Amino acid sequence: MPPALRAVIAGQVCVHACMTGTRLAAPLLALQQGHTPWAVGVLMALFAAAPVLLSLAAGRMADRHGYHRPVAIGVTLAFAGALLALLWPTYPVLCLAALATGGGASFALVAIQRTAGRSARDGTELKRIFSWLALAPAVSNFIGPFVAGLLIDIWGWRAAFAFLAALPLATLLWARRVPRERPAATASQVQRSSTLALLRHGPLVRLLLVNWSLSTCWDVHTFLVPVLGHERGLSASAIGTILGIFSVATTGVRLLIPLLADRLQEWQVLLGAMLATALLFIAYPFTVGAWSMGLCSVLLGAALGSVQPMIMSALHQVTPAQSHGQALGLRMMAINASSAAMPLLFGAAGTLAGAGLLFWAAGAQVAALSSQVGRIRRDLQAAAQRSPSH
Repeated sequence: MPPALRAVIAGQVCVHACMTGTRLAAPLLALQQGHTPWAVGVLMALFAAAPVLLSLAAGRMADRHGYHRPVAIGVTLAFAGALLALLWPTYPVLCLAALATGGGASFALVAIQRTAGRSARDGTELKRIFSWLALAPAVSNFIGPFVAGLLIDIWGWRAAFAFLAALPLATLLWARRVPRERPAATASQVQRSSTLALLRHGPLVRLLLVNWSLSTCWDVHTFLVPVLGHERGLSASAIGTILGIFSVATTGVRLLIPLLADRLQEWQVLLGAMLATALLFIAYPFTVGAWSMGLCSVLLGAALGSVQPMIMSALHQVTPAQSHGQALGLRMMAINASSAAMPLLFGAAGTLAGAGLLFWAAGAQVAALSSQVGRIRRDLQAAAQRSPSH
């Protein structure tokens, strides 16, 4: 792995861990202060709200200025959010901290993903790079909440927020090892490559649609496993284990992809993931205990864990080079909007129809959208003909 890529990934871990740690600490502090579960739910939703608003702007800035400027802005937002929570730990300030850390992490991540993708020399290297990059959230999802929780128990809330505020500053140190990029496009070129033009670009729209479909299945699983486990009479630890081994499986498959990257085609992995997800969602409501639910969870984790590296690799191939940042911003905006809105929809639908029907509905939609993979295959073949080296 090139040193610059290691620095990019380490920087992502630090700024993202600031957000994930704040996402643990802020709701716990709000509950301790006596705020209602509804108020805590609003606080949690704010972590996903800011990326919806900022991701596209981050993409445009990355296309114009490269890596360092958007990462510096993202770091500033994340640092300011954690610092505010440290200095004035009231509920309104915690809401501002959620917006700032969530928005800062996403602002930096768009530039990180763009820079990582542009360092690849061919499609095989794209798959390897984005598999490595996809491991960073797993690391930060552990470091941020674990260390923040430990510091809260030992030294209190201020120590936790001080640690979280320091994390994004480490991203700036790692950024010094990333070469500065001469912008590939002028401001006028980036302006002409508008968001509307990207939304009319069929290959990108197909990828975003497939990505949204599979991301929704991830959210469905996270939301419904506790519901289904409760219906089956499982303990909280058993339900937590089922969700935990799902995460282990997603990490494992992302470790495996770089070893097999030269044998994998993006469209093949996406088609396999979609069909496997559809079949597992059909089977899930028929599971009767922790072991059968755990088996479904592992298989589903392996299927969904393979998706992000392939989507990111394909996106960089079918999108014009001067618009990579905007395309990544659109993707992040769509996923965060879905993650913020879908739990409300799932709750309403689950109350009316039950967990089983919701699993089947999600499986049906991902199976139906698998028809788009054939067109994605042709898009990738056309992109390879235009640019054989990338």
